[in-house]
Amino acid sequence: DNLCMSYTSVEALIDAADNGTLDSDPTVRMICLFDNEEIGSNSLMGAASTMMQQIMERVCGAESWAVTARNSLLVSADMAHAIHPNYADKHEARHRPALHAGTVIKQNANQRYATSSVTATILRQCAERNGIPVQDFVVRNDSACGSTIGPILATSCGIRTIDVGVPQLSMHSVREMCGVDDIG
Repeated sequence: DNLCMSYTSVEALIDAADNGTLDSDPTVRMICLFDNEEIGSNSLMGAASTMMQQIMERVCGAESWAVTARNSLLVSADMAHAIHPNYADKHEARHRPALHAGTVIKQNANQRYATSSVTATILRQCAERNGIPVQDFVVRNDSACGSTIGPILATSCGIRTIDVGVPQLSMHSVREMCGVDDIG
């Protein structure tokens, strides 16, 4: 499931470079693709490592890293559980991500996702300006909730973070599927 969001992240970075604005843009655009996400991220190459912070310190300089972190937004992109037609009752009534209906903002009161009201608002405003549909996902209170690398990175780097994803059916099965409209 992480390969889809890795693909879209690389494509977005390439598109950003192709639009001709990088020469005059003082910001750093970067993606980090981590290994071992499905087994807990605790490895030398995983999200719980010091790799991302070390890279950012080298890019920004150790002196300005803290300021850069506070002025940054980290998008933790991993797939989202779409509503399954046979198990619709497993979703909250107002939080039923559908295929072909847009990016999903994932939220959890127990911080299993790193989304805050501030980061959700930033993403909603960006999406609205660009005509991108957005959906919400909140796990039911009586259901367990998985997690992403978002809370790990937000904690270790101190960067405002939002967890988003493309709706997907049958996550972690041999027949995972998502809507092509949500990728393009």
